[in-house]
Amino acid sequence: MSPLSKIKGSIAFLCYLFNTIFWTIPILMFSIVKLIPIGIFQKVCSYILDNCATAWISTNTIIEDIFHPMRIHVTGDQSFSEKEWYMVIANHQSWVDILILQRVFNRNIPFLKFFLKQELIFVPVLGLAWWALDFPFMRRYSTAQLRKNPKLKGKDIEITRKACEKFKTKPVSIMNFVEGTRFSVAKHDKQNSAFQHLLKPKAGGMAFALSAMGEHINKLVNVTIYYPDIVPTYWQYICGELSDVRVDIKITDIPKNMRGDYLKDREFKIEFQEQLNQLWVEKDQQLQQFITDAKPKV
Repeated sequence: MSPLSKIKGSIAFLCYLFNTIFWTIPILMFSIVKLIPIGIFQKVCSYILDNCATAWISTNTIIEDIFHPMRIHVTGDQSFSEKEWYMVIANHQSWVDILILQRVFNRNIPFLKFFLKQELIFVPVLGLAWWALDFPFMRRYSTAQLRKNPKLKGKDIEITRKACEKFKTKPVSIMNFVEGTRFSVAKHDKQNSAFQHLLKPKAGGMAFALSAMGEHINKLVNVTIYYPDIVPTYWQYICGELSDVRVDIKITDIPKNMRGDYLKDREFKIEFQEQLNQLWVEKDQQLQQFITDAKPKV
């Protein structure tokens, strides 16, 4: 990485930081107003907060175009609506995935709401902003914790249901990285994953969210992200080391047989897992096609 790239990256980082602080101030201000238990106040504040977040992403895009421009090649379905409810799923390789998704979908679909780990609420500035924007914070309990305290069983599911309830009043896009973590060769080998380029998908969170939202959410947006050169870190990204990204989008209706009681209905649970695994088989094939297309022609 050249000294010039590092200088550009440092300037870009400062611009992103100032932009984040600038938009976090009104977000936190309106989040306080949103605490007033009056429905119309809360609804108006939700729209204002989402618009602030959308403006934040738009400004980030301008910063990117100035300091580290890149090409995003989007293929597949691109018929979007800001008045629709979406479930968005994608493969996960880097924190940069989130920035790519935000750029592709900003002002095309309702603002993306990510399921976040409970610990992320303590991230300086951003943690407060995510809380104000109603990002659902999830707490997962390990097998050891559940064995030690059986009363915790089902608590994470209840948290999912409560988080999704607030999304019924206005259109929203719920983002779920169903692999649960970023891809790495070590994780892939440890899982003994049947997929060549992906980790095993975890069906529970997606199934619970679809069940909690009911008929309010009826579109599935299946995104495949491929980095032809490197899977970038955030620092590499803002220093301009990433020049090209491939993004494939498939939009389908969510079938009725993907809604049910994942916890108690074993037949539904197995069927849901099989459907998600099939989506992952197709995603694996798509990634392999991207890799094949990227190889130099002899």
